[in-house]
Amino acid sequence: MRRKVLAALAESHKPLGAYEIMERVGGKGPRPAPITVYRALEFLMRNGFVHRIESRNAFLACIHNHASGALTMFLICERCGAAGEAPAGAASDAVLAAACMAGFAPKMSVIEITGLCAHCRDG
Repeated sequence: MRRKVLAALAESHKPLGAYEIMERVGGKGPRPAPITVYRALEFLMRNGFVHRIESRNAFLACIHNHASGALTMFLICERCGAAGEAPAGAASDAVLAAACMAGFAPKMSVIEITGLCAHCRDG
């Protein structure tokens, strides 16, 4: 089931909700139980294969090889819904420095940036 969930996410250019994943994984046969998909997603997130995009309550396959605690930046197209992951680089340093100066110890850091992807912007 984990492989099927990861494959469904990897084939999509858009973040998918759990029920969309269930439909894709089930195909023409019976859909898997929600708890089965949620357990697979939990495992995949814990091991760095999948990210959760909080604002969309959806999931995206991780395409970058980065540390599990590294700041992740998502670029989400408002028109077509495509989402990409970009290295956070200097933004990560600035966010962590600001958090430390405020006496805050971040547990998980995600930056979500919405706008238009190159395809939609040019189209």
